[in-house]
Amino acid sequence: MNDDNPGGGDATGAAAPVGSRWFELGVALLLMAVAGIVIADALRVGIGWDEFEGPRAGYFPFRVGCLLLAASGWILLQQLLRWRRTDPVFAERGQLAMVWAITWPLALFVALVQPLGIYVASALLIAYFMRRHGRYRVPALLGVALGVPLFFFVVFERWFLVALPKGPLEALLGL
Repeated sequence: MNDDNPGGGDATGAAAPVGSRWFELGVALLLMAVAGIVIADALRVGIGWDEFEGPRAGYFPFRVGCLLLAASGWILLQQLLRWRRTDPVFAERGQLAMVWAITWPLALFVALVQPLGIYVASALLIAYFMRRHGRYRVPALLGVALGVPLFFFVVFERWFLVALPKGPLEALLGL
């Protein structure tokens, strides 16, 4: 980065593209960690074959974990071997900003399901997206943001008798 352009873009003001090297390394390491968790848990429950019952609970997960570990290790090795080559473009910064604009609200939604329940968290997520990205007015926003979770409450809780995570509002309403 030079002193003439503190924003990091080129002379025209466009942001520099983001290379794929670090994303591929990060995903490979993340998948290796997931594979390690799967393998460790499979070993905990048993990976052998029982003469009377057949495969133990960890038999297939252990093999899938080993395949995942091998595949992600191969990706990691390929990236390290190609380190000195030109880093191919993964995405433009504007594209990553659009992905981030969707990712952080979804992560917040997942974090709010436990304390607030899925219906309240869903209503908040729908309302946010309708207002922020759709620029809908409040009446339409409230109708959809409240109507969709209500519809799914009826479908899952009443028709299919499938209990989904509930929060303090549902407890207050006796649902």
